[in-house]
Amino acid sequence: MKKLSIFAIVLASMVACTSSKSPKSVRFFADTVGFASKATQMDSVYARIFRFQGDSLNRKQALPGARLVICPHDDYAYVGWQYPATLRNITAKTVIILGVAHKAKTFNIENKLVFDSFDCWHGPYGDVKVSPIRDELLRLMPADMVVVHDSLQLAEHSVEPMIPFLQRSNPNIEIVSILVPYMPFARISELANSLAQNIYSISSKKHLEWGKDFAFIISTDAVHYGDEGWGGNNYAPFGADSAGYAKAVEHEYQIVDSCLAGKATPERIERFYRYTVSDADYREYRWTWCGRYCVPLGLATAIRLSNLSKGSSLEGKLVSYSTSIDHQPLLVEDLGMGRTAPASIRHWVGYASLVYK
Repeated sequence: MKKLSIFAIVLASMVACTSSKSPKSVRFFADTVGFASKATQMDSVYARIFRFQGDSLNRKQALPGARLVICPHDDYAYVGWQYPATLRNITAKTVIILGVAHKAKTFNIENKLVFDSFDCWHGPYGDVKVSPIRDELLRLMPADMVVVHDSLQLAEHSVEPMIPFLQRSNPNIEIVSILVPYMPFARISELANSLAQNIYSISSKKHLEWGKDFAFIISTDAVHYGDEGWGGNNYAPFGADSAGYAKAVEHEYQIVDSCLAGKATPERIERFYRYTVSDADYREYRWTWCGRYCVPLGLATAIRLSNLSKGSSLEGKLVSYSTSIDHQPLLVEDLGMGRTAPASIRHWVGYASLVYK
């Protein structure tokens, strides 16, 4: 969970997309500290991951052509090799990224899918086009299910960290950013059914193959744990010491194993929601995963899309689980980057990454 003030967010610049002759709107990075926004930064980050964390990366089997991945979105210094290990499995040109709406409360937004109206998103190697699929979805989706809200999209950091890795692998990548704010589980199911139906209609009309031509990324960090630096909240139900850390990580693996790894089913999706969202108030945490809404919505959309296309069931394979304190952070400070939050036994974040074929 990043310490980024909404007042410090960089506003989008009205500049020209690299592929366009007329001025277009470009969404710039909200976080230029934790993520690489320049080509020189990204080149160095990539090289350092392979140099210093290459053994971990090389031990993981690549699964190109993935239909969906779950990827963390914390600082490159902390997540490190899990970014390329997860995102290298996306080989489709069009990527629909389902992100967290961390600032939804600020804008009083809930129960709708949040889109943007930008023509491009800034990438370190040039601007990244927004896929025309976005506008088609906005035309097809019921009006009470969607909202275009550039201010919330500008304030959100959970979509942008994937872009440099995707762009480095495919300079022609196109994206659709969809943020998922607070909502009860019944609403998640309703929105997922509509989103899947309309993606199916668009992909069928355009003869797009899921996994080959388009794919999904669900962006989420795992648990946010500790009793310091969480805005006065105590997120350490097992205690903020080594014993509490061990119990929290064990609980994390229980969530991953029982809800996310293996065959994706409606029952397992709802189990994840019940693990992470308060029974008393759907706006509150039960267990502090920031992606407690986008994870079930993304997986429910994928299951419905698989049924519509009569495809094989989705099988999730764990790429890795790590935390911000179980390994040495990647050096990035000399690149003009850094870390946006501390990492200690009293303030740490978990990172679960999975690939679905």
